[in-house]
Amino acid sequence: QVQLVESGGGLVQAGGSLRLSCAASGTIFSINAMGWYRQAPGKQRELVAAITSGGGTNYADSVKGRFTVSRDNAKNTVYLQMNSLKPEDTAVYYCNAELKRLLSYYPTTYWGQGTQVTVSS
Repeated sequence: QVQLVESGGGLVQAGGSLRLSCAASGTIFSINAMGWYRQAPGKQRELVAAITSGGGTNYADSVKGRFTVSRDNAKNTVYLQMNSLKPEDTAVYYCNAELKRLLSYYPTTYWGQGTQVTVSS
């Protein structure tokens, strides 16, 4: 079994900051990319930021310069530092990881349960 557990969401005023964490645990052999997605009410889930095992990053245009994704490979954990938050950042944030389980040949994508981020104006 593999689990992704997120933490760090909450309510913050516009202009404030939050840091999300997501720890992967279970029978993991290796983790490729890890990332963060978000889904606002009535909208499709969208990529926020992603990071490869080598540290390469990719960001949605709407968060560039405000959000920073990082990871600790030793802890199988990915982080999302969110600064200068705006009301339009309000959404449920999901982490995901593409990983290989022990004794598995192909990688599989796993998702966390989601954490609510609410930015008040």
